[in-house]
Amino acid sequence: MARWQPETTQRLVVAAVDLFTEQGYDATTVAQIAERAGVTKSTFFRHFSDKRELLVAGQETLSRLLSEGIAEAPAEASPLEAVAAGLERASGAMGPANRELGPRLKAAVAASTELQERDALKNVGLAASMSSALVARGVPDPTAHLAAELGVIAFKRGYTQWSEAERDSEHGLAHYALAALRDLRAAAASLE
Repeated sequence: MARWQPETTQRLVVAAVDLFTEQGYDATTVAQIAERAGVTKSTFFRHFSDKRELLVAGQETLSRLLSEGIAEAPAEASPLEAVAAGLERASGAMGPANRELGPRLKAAVAASTELQERDALKNVGLAASMSSALVARGVPDPTAHLAAELGVIAFKRGYTQWSEAERDSEHGLAHYALAALRDLRAAAASLE
């Protein structure tokens, strides 16, 4: 087996999601994931500490992109406009491989309580990153937290809609994430 090849992390994630879907999370071993990805078990552990961590592959990058987009939003941008800038920045990094993985990942998470818990922690981390970026812009803490939570919900809803949309659609993830944010903003306004 090859030890170091391009896109090893992506191959490990795809192999794991496929195996989780085929035989369940609990029945899938690290050795099976490594074999399916065409790498050694030790290579797996160079990339991930355990099989749960496969679910959050790319979380640091996603958090960084969301935060950078928020930080780079125009100074006069409202908190939700800054979140929209973060969503656009992060969405630009999502390509066809991310889109193809979406439905399979969703099915794997739905079938495992442990993966659902890990997914919830991922969402908390994304919200914390966005909230910190908003606070750094001078947004008051409660407003920053609320805007960040809406951003996470919008990203998740947008990602689901994007990954389930027709493959020949000209719309990228940003279109769906920003539409979800607009819907959430309207829903929040109707609460008054």
